[in-house]
Amino acid sequence: MNFKAKDIAAFLNGEVDGNGDVEVTNVSKIEEGKPGTLAFLANIKYESFIYSTLASVVLVNKSFVPKNKINATLIKVEDAYESFASLLDLYVQSKSSAKTGIEQPSFIDTSASTGEDIYVGAFAYVGKNTKIGNNVKIYPQVHIGDNVTVGDNCIIYAGVKIYDDCVIGSSCILHAGVVIGSDGFGFAPQKDDIYKKIPQIGNVVLEDNVEIGANSTVDCGTMGSTIIRKGVKLDNLVQVAHNCEIGENTVIAALAGISGSSKIGKNCQIGGQVGFAGHLTIGDDVLIGAQSGVSKSVKSNEMIFGSPAFNLKDCMKSISIYKNLPELRGEVIQLQKEIKLLKKAEN
Repeated sequence: MNFKAKDIAAFLNGEVDGNGDVEVTNVSKIEEGKPGTLAFLANIKYESFIYSTLASVVLVNKSFVPKNKINATLIKVEDAYESFASLLDLYVQSKSSAKTGIEQPSFIDTSASTGEDIYVGAFAYVGKNTKIGNNVKIYPQVHIGDNVTVGDNCIIYAGVKIYDDCVIGSSCILHAGVVIGSDGFGFAPQKDDIYKKIPQIGNVVLEDNVEIGANSTVDCGTMGSTIIRKGVKLDNLVQVAHNCEIGENTVIAALAGISGSSKIGKNCQIGGQVGFAGHLTIGDDVLIGAQSGVSKSVKSNEMIFGSPAFNLKDCMKSISIYKNLPELRGEVIQLQKEIKLLKKAEN
């Protein structure tokens, strides 16, 4: 990355306030800014750092009005956070696009088809009748099974495992250690107290623009498909069980677990360590607080929290009462003593 402030402003449709010819070669946090770097100010809590930062260029919102002198060149944009994310995306793409060619040793079955401008890292494996799209990056030690489809512009990082028959849409990102299509947790109890494995013969379908964090797993359907709709973002260490469906643009934070055959709607936001029972239906635009235990289906536009999870406002009231229980207990004991004294006096 080596750009002048005025070129960055042009890319972001922003305005330069200061020296437009100053160059940056990297990015930094505003509180750790160094000469030659670009930082951003989106959260007003960090405003104090903009007056002392050594960063050469700082992205700010157009609404920002400085209270003191600023040494850095400012680029004023509609949304500093979003603009900074766009620059980072451009930077990552420029690095990723440099990866091309097929490293050895690696294995691509002769029946597999590969698109243009792909990268296959060392010790990667691509199975029979698998289709790899254009501009796909497959990093070392990736295993892609038979009859898999991978769309254009995907990035599959080191150590990812994609089982047979799975479908990966375009522009998906699978981080290191992700497993797609592993067996669902299906076992039938027998009379002799052992569990007989139920064969899992379905697959997983990821639609376009899905991103899955490191070491997350998406199990195949027992029959049919486990489906992750377009735009879904899963954090690290998320477990999605067999035959689940996650709706468009839903985001799920780390360590969440979704039991089999549960359906989660569109545009939901799910906090870390949330657990879902099986066969639930979660509506659209649902917000679920961290560490919640979801045991019942949830209607659209609800905000829930707690274990078991219920309406957020009611949960907050309950927590407030719970915190005061020791004091309330003391008052109840004191009232009981006073009642006994009153009864004795009456007798």
